[in-house]
Amino acid sequence: MIKRIILNDLKEHLLKKEFTLITGPRQAGKTTLMFLLQDHLLKKGEKSVFLNLDIESDREFFKSQQSLVNKIRLELGSRGGFVFIDEIQRKENAGLFLKGIYDMMLPYKFIISGSGSIELKEKIHESLAGRKRLFEVWTVSFLEFVNYRTNYKYEDRIDDFFEVETQKTKELLIEYLHFGGYPRVITAESMKEKRMEMDEIYASYIEKDISLLLNIEKTEKISALVKLLAYRTGKLVNYHEISNTLNLATETLKKYLWYLEKTFIINKLSPFFKNVKKEITKSPIYYFHDMGLKNYASGYFTGYGDIAEPGFLFQNFIFNILKNIFSSSMVSINFWRTLDKAEVDFIISAGDNIIPVEAKYQHMKSLQITRSFRSFIEKYSPEKAFIINPGYNDSIKIGDTTVRFLPYYCLNENIFLENKK
Repeated sequence: MIKRIILNDLKEHLLKKEFTLITGPRQAGKTTLMFLLQDHLLKKGEKSVFLNLDIESDREFFKSQQSLVNKIRLELGSRGGFVFIDEIQRKENAGLFLKGIYDMMLPYKFIISGSGSIELKEKIHESLAGRKRLFEVWTVSFLEFVNYRTNYKYEDRIDDFFEVETQKTKELLIEYLHFGGYPRVITAESMKEKRMEMDEIYASYIEKDISLLLNIEKTEKISALVKLLAYRTGKLVNYHEISNTLNLATETLKKYLWYLEKTFIINKLSPFFKNVKKEITKSPIYYFHDMGLKNYASGYFTGYGDIAEPGFLFQNFIFNILKNIFSSSMVSINFWRTLDKAEVDFIISAGDNIIPVEAKYQHMKSLQITRSFRSFIEKYSPEKAFIINPGYNDSIKIGDTTVRFLPYYCLNENIFLENKK
């Protein structure tokens, strides 16, 4: 069993009246977390019922709000208990359905999960405003992966492990960059089993989620788009060029990209700019939520050999860390490009405070700063800047800017906020 950091937050929220709403990618571990919560309650002597809309016999209880209430009362009585509902996105108009349940003021606590469908991500949020707390469950993080692969021996001393076991840390990073964080892929023992698990995850997403959401039978264009984006991870995307390559209308392409974002497959980054004459202002960049899925789509999900395009894969990895660090704050993450090819991987913005961040997969032994990075610093004079790399830790001053070279495993929100003016 892979321990998930979010589990403790979910346990604490069991005491709150509002709905606990769990969203995230297909196969990221949401249902497993719900079973762990139910087991936690069982050990405390609490009553609970688990309903799954993927199970035909359970779906009949969702024909009306009253039929669901009748089922809950039958299982738990009228004094209270805990109700688990899985795959709620299968319910049409789920947001309004759940709002009605909540407004009945029933003596039950509801824990509800579903994959990242548009219905769940958008309409349920609107309907349950003030009635729910959202928990997003991503695929397994690198920290969770390392703790699992080291049998939790260093769980309370993981920073010491990274500092001392440099070679083992490098090997674990390469493994994670290859296979990503889907729990079933991580726990599969052989390469053949890992491949089979990813086959099923990818096929079920394309054939079930996307086919259902877009109401299309032929999914070849969507699959081709995912593969093309996998090849272009971290690179500028030209909509017109992709439209011609895939023989898709531009509006259809943008619609497909939007759905891929909302179902937790890709993240869109927009450019940071203040000078429209010299800086890129429109073309976006896309990163994948999971490196294993990215490698699978691009045909590099093959084993432990050399990583294909390690620089861009490491960029994707660092972006995912930054995204998780700032997921609950009013911080935006962009990238910077100029028309004369200067670039910085990430620009973190919080109001007027901007922090440039560069991801470098190479193993550094000295203070190396690219001309592009120096150009951004000289142009915008940020208080601090970061070059994130596998293991080098040092700092240097450029004008009034402190540039920190920092190992990726040291990243946390405090690093960016400390000594903030």
